Amino acid sequence: MRVDVLIENVRIYNSYFKRFEPGNTAVLDGKFIYIGQRGQESFEAGEVIDGQGRYMIPGLIDIHLHIESSMITPEAFSHALIKNGVTTIVPEPHEMANVFGLEGVTEMIKASRNCVADMFYAIPSSVPATSMETTGGSIEIEDMDELLRTERIICLGEIMNYVDVITDPECKTNKILKHIRDNYPQLIIEGHVPKLLDLDLHKMIYSGVDSDHTHQTIEGMEARIGAGMFIEIQEKSMTPEVMEYLIRHGVSEHYCFVTDDVMPDSFQRRGHLNHIVRKAIRMGMSPEQAIYASTFTPAKRMRMHDRGAIAPGKIADFVLLTDLNELTIGQVYKEGRKVYDAAESYEPKKAERAFPAHFYESVKLEKLTEAEFHVSAGEEDGRYTARVMMVKDGSTFVEEHRTEVEVRDGQLMWQESGYGLIATFERYGKGGSRAYGLIGGDTIKRGAVATTYSHDNHNLLVVGHNLPDMLLAANEVISRQGGFCVVENGEVLASLHLPVGGILTEEPLEKMAEEVDRLISAMKSLGYRHYNPIMSISTHSLPVSPALKITDYGLIDVNKGKVIPLLVETSS
Repeated sequence: MRVDVLIENVRIYNSYFKRFEPGNTAVLDGKFIYIGQRGQESFEAGEVIDGQGRYMIPGLIDIHLHIESSMITPEAFSHALIKNGVTTIVPEPHEMANVFGLEGVTEMIKASRNCVADMFYAIPSSVPATSMETTGGSIEIEDMDELLRTERIICLGEIMNYVDVITDPECKTNKILKHIRDNYPQLIIEGHVPKLLDLDLHKMIYSGVDSDHTHQTIEGMEARIGAGMFIEIQEKSMTPEVMEYLIRHGVSEHYCFVTDDVMPDSFQRRGHLNHIVRKAIRMGMSPEQAIYASTFTPAKRMRMHDRGAIAPGKIADFVLLTDLNELTIGQVYKEGRKVYDAAESYEPKKAERAFPAHFYESVKLEKLTEAEFHVSAGEEDGRYTARVMMVKDGSTFVEEHRTEVEVRDGQLMWQESGYGLIATFERYGKGGSRAYGLIGGDTIKRGAVATTYSHDNHNLLVVGHNLPDMLLAANEVISRQGGFCVVENGEVLASLHLPVGGILTEEPLEKMAEEVDRLISAMKSLGYRHYNPIMSISTHSLPVSPALKITDYGLIDVNKGKVIPLLVETSS
């Protein structure tokens, strides 16, 4: 029989028995046609590969991630995925959607069409995530209909505004959910339901949301699985107790591993989904179980019945491993064609503009002046109690503390408060709203940081301790049409250029990782004490992440879902 590729002498992962079996595999027209003991005596192959006893596993599948978290475009992202054995992903481009609306989604899909890795998209369901922020665009029900008619869509992306789903039957999110249930009853709906239990959890599931990727505990995980929910385990949920539970209990059909957000430096240094699988193995999970949770169950969850296993009729996406426990990748194959070899050069394509011209001109904000960092209190002179956003290492949550501040001549004397100033400026040309707050804790202690990479609205966010540094950092970001800038004593310590929508670059991952390393070092040199300073500062403007955040509308009490004043009361 004529086949395209014959791979001999490999230990093949059988997803249905969760075990490795020695044998050979044959590929025809990009799909597996045979797995067993037959070899060249039965097949006339265009190419014969000696597997040399290596382990053969399906290409890894990541069903919950955001390409924008790595700050690179789909082409560069795909190039980096392949060398890490990831051949299929389900990205949700809600960051680009917040900047450009429907066009942001369609252009991300267009930019991924010629990528080696397969990308099946999730529709952003929460753009904007709340009504308390200004974004560049929104995703409405009619936009979802358009995407479902014209694009390669596999699911409705994570439902983030869980508070409204539970408490407000007439909210936008509930209208979206009803529309999907009524018109697309087979469409998978992904969820974001942190800490919910009992009736509130069941209300979410009743609404159609039947998965969760947020931080898991044993109690929460059991409640979700027991109610029929699928769990997507990201790294922050891989605590010893959670891993022990997954290993010891028969729940392998009810979870998979995902990455969600991977920063460029981590992507380059540790890898992608393969890093999660390797970590699971190091934490005591068998390789067979870890591979199952990164290939078969994610494919099953997304009803991708053509992949996720090495079996007849499945797409021939596979990885040859030289070390199973360390998940050391030798070669990666996509539809039976070798696309990566660890022993060969693997260079990215030259960066080219893949987006429309206006995607590179999205920061519609004039350069700022010092006056725009003067905070008008509008109160009588005196001392007041003010809210402070307190950053804490180990989490992107921000707590509310209170301090005494002075108001003098109608201005908040924030530089005398002992805290820094955080300010956000609407940058889409939609009215120029801005807001101010105080910030402390494990953040910078001097200098300034400015960025348009501020989730989810991506307005200009500035944190600092003196006006000249804040002004320089902000205007550097504005002049470069987006990115990061770190300044101390009038000197730019690091500047990261993100020209695509103010949130992405078309540079390869390797270069981006180097620049992010410099950025993080600069932020830490100013006193930032956090395991991930970039993720920390970029979520100060995320009004669905507890507890006190800031948008151009003002300070946000996330748990109450409302804008609150900076000054609380008179103290003297």
